[in-house]
Amino acid sequence: MSSHAHKLVIIGSGPAGWTAAIYAARAQLDPVVYCGVAKQDPGPVLPGGQLMLTTEVENYPGFEHGIMGPEMMDKFRKQAERFGTKVIEDDIARCEFSKDPVHTPHTLHTAEGQKIHAHAVIIATGATANWLGLPNEMKLARAGGGVSACAVCDGALPAFRNQPLAVVGGGDTAMEEATYLTKFGSMVYIIHRRDSFRASKIMQQRFMSRPNAKVLWNKVVIDVLSAKDERGHEKISGVLLEDTVTNARSELPLKGLFIAIGHTPATKFLKEAGLEFDESGYVALKQRNSYTNLPGVFAAGDVADGQYRQAVTAAGMGCMAALDAERWLGAAGVH
Repeated sequence: MSSHAHKLVIIGSGPAGWTAAIYAARAQLDPVVYCGVAKQDPGPVLPGGQLMLTTEVENYPGFEHGIMGPEMMDKFRKQAERFGTKVIEDDIARCEFSKDPVHTPHTLHTAEGQKIHAHAVIIATGATANWLGLPNEMKLARAGGGVSACAVCDGALPAFRNQPLAVVGGGDTAMEEATYLTKFGSMVYIIHRRDSFRASKIMQQRFMSRPNAKVLWNKVVIDVLSAKDERGHEKISGVLLEDTVTNARSELPLKGLFIAIGHTPATKFLKEAGLEFDESGYVALKQRNSYTNLPGVFAAGDVADGQYRQAVTAAGMGCMAALDAERWLGAAGVH
């Protein structure tokens, strides 16, 4: 057994990664978290995950009056560090997973060219929302300006109540998010580039049956319009649309824009590592736990969850992964 190997390395620093670190540190597993570095391609990716692009979080238990997403992740990190978690601000660029990590530890390659060895690894790199890629879209998403990639996370905020809102997309996720928004918005538009949806019929009917629901067919968003509010903050004021058939352009006044064109799990660095993935590219888990198909490799949060994608479910999965890793290491005799 290598004396230079960490007992546990956690890759990722969202709710799943930090929760795993808290549990692992309290279990005296001496976890090391590789929290990543900020990137802008293809969209904003920040250490701390998608909550770093969220303004007010109102649906996480324990924060009665809500909390800003970045502040929440800072609290998670400080709690993990309080129990002795070591945090390294670097990316893991490639993984070589061992078939016998007890005696031949896993090898992780950092973006800076270092080799890290670990008996157990928790993958908690999350998933990134697919964005339209418009400059003003990105700016408003980062600044809490009314552009979001999660209606279930943000749609109930006071800023969106009794306001015109729009969802971009045409699949089941777009239907689900738009239907959810009809509880709050004065009018909810679905903006779709074609003249038919790929979403299931029942999901379409559920949205279309709402009195404040409307579909804008054959339309694409080519710009996100904004204006300053009374406090001088830049907020969305509408979108510029282009008709995919006639090329005619029009403006649609809005107070909220929700992008629902899918998510991409952050697994590119794992493609040659021997892990199993599901049909959507998420890390495949064994039954209702965090075990992957490789010994000593666990996954938690949105990187392995294409269904719920909530901070609280990611945190719960981080807890599961830490407990699974602790039991696995104990059974393997790694102390």
